[in-house]
Amino acid sequence: MKKEIHPENYRVVAFKDMSNDEVFLTKSTANTRETIEVEGETYPLVKLEISRASHPFYTGKSKLVDTAGRIDKFKNKYKKFAK
Repeated sequence: MKKEIHPENYRVVAFKDMSNDEVFLTKSTANTRETIEVEGETYPLVKLEISRASHPFYTGKSKLVDTAGRIDKFKNKYKKFAK
């Protein structure tokens, strides 16, 4: 293995799924400015729009998550082509 090509700053980071507020901890080198307290400990926080806890493939439930209004933008853009 080549030396000095892997990051040295691995640490425990909290990832929070914003669609259902589930938090899980794992080691990462992700940079973040926010922190969160989990079980009395403070960890760097990375916010996710979707994770294994809310993705339809893993949950078996199909649900429409429209965080940026993309569906409405699409409908408005192509409204003129409707019959």
